[in-house]
Order: sequence, then C-alpha cells, then structure tokens
Amino acid sequence: MGKLDGKVACITGGTRSIGRAMAEAFIAEGGKVVVNGRDADKGQQCLDEMGAGDDAAFFAGDASTQEAVEGLIDFTIQKYGQLDVCCLNSGGVLMTAPVFQMTDEEWQLEIDWNLNHVFWGMRRALQHMIPRESGRIIVTSSVEGKLGKPGIPGYAATKHAVNGLVKAAAHEVGTMGITVNAILPGIIETDIVRATGPDSAIAMGMAGYDELIEAFSSESAIKRPNKVEEVAAVAVLMASDAARNMTGCMFPVDGGTMPY
Repeated sequence: MGKLDGKVACITGGTRSIGRAMAEAFIAEGGKVVVNGRDADKGQQCLDEMGAGDDAAFFAGDASTQEAVEGLIDFTIQKYGQLDVCCLNSGGVLMTAPVFQMTDEEWQLEIDWNLNHVFWGMRRALQHMIPRESGRIIVTSSVEGKLGKPGIPGYAATKHAVNGLVKAAAHEVGTMGITVNAILPGIIETDIVRATGPDSAIAMGMAGYDELIEAFSSESAIKRPNKVEEVAAVAVLMASDAARNMTGCMFPVDGGTMPY
C-alpha cells in the first residue's frame, strides 16, 4: 500500500526540478499525476522517462497564464475523474534588479508567474474540492517569503504574498476536509537556478554563481544546497492522510536557514 493509493494530483511546472521530483514521488506512492509544462516535446520526454504508463499524463501550457493553470485542473479531472492534490509549484526568480530599476512589465511578470498562478490554481481547485469536502493544496513558496534578499524584490514580494494567501485559504476551508499548505525550499541547484543564478548573484552584489551558492549554503545549518528529493518527500507527507490536520503551515525545507 502506498501513501497515495487512489489519489490524483496535478503539478504546475511538473516536468523538471522540484515538480518532476514531486511527480516521481507521488507515482512511487501509488498516485496518478498530471504534470504541466510549456513544451509538449519535453512533456512527452518526461512521461517516457518516468515510465508510469497510464498513471501519468501531460498538459501543455504556460503557468503564468490563467488559461493554462485552470486548464490543467480541468484536464486532470477529465482524465482521471477527480482531483485530490493540487501542487502549485511553478515559479522562480524572473527579474533581477533593485526596486528603483524595475519596470511595470517586469513587476507584472513576477506577479503573474509567482502569485497569480497560485491564486488561479487554488481558486479552481477549491471549486472542485469543496463539493467533495476533500483535498490537498500544496504551494511551492520559498524561504524568501519570510526573508528577502536585495536584487530580487519581485520574487520576495510575491512569495510573501503567497504565504499570506495560503494562510487565509486554509482558514476558509479548514472545516471542509481540505488542507492548504506551503513548502518553503532553501537554495537548490535546479536548472532554473543555474540559468538565473549568475544574474541574481550580480544583482545581490556577488561576483558570480559559485559565490551565490556558497553564500546561501553558508546561511544554513547543513552548509550545502538542498535537494529536490527532500522537497518532494515533504510534499508526499502533505498529500497523504497523515497530514489531515496540518493546514495553513509554512514547511521549510531549507537546512535550517530561516531564523524562525
């Protein structure tokens, strides 16, 4: 018996990094998963590599758009007949610039990808979960939702807002058998971090990527980057029946980075 036998999950940004690790962990525990990504070819490659057969499907779409996020949830229900777990995982550092240099367009991109995507997905998922009086919503936030580094104001602001949204929604549906939680990863050397890290380092006044990883790691108790599998393990717990009375929580997977 797996922890997620009979459960159906959808994951935004599910073809790589944290989302991919979540998908693989859910399937290993007996769940069915629909993963989302922008590229159909990469989506099919992801399914082939996971080798889950009918227990996994792909939905193409840009998670910074309302159409894609809501479409993923609707597709999941059409494919498997139910939605038990909604993982709103897509997001990241889009723009690296101090506040006084950010344009309106750059600010809006951060809001759409990191915050609006969570709102759109949470709203649509709850519309399906509330009548069933059952469900799990898991949001990938960040330690920067409780901290805040220079040079990434859009990311820090949206992750703070996401944490507030999680807390508010949890109180709205707490008596309905639905939990809403956030996972707050620390630094992880994902492909996204490798791509944006050099610019982020410069925006934060560092020399380059290696210094960025060393600086973030040194803030933790474990003195190393975190791993996607460590985030996925917490997601499995949050999706399982064992976490039925854990809601409105911010679960750090940061090696002891946050001071509280």
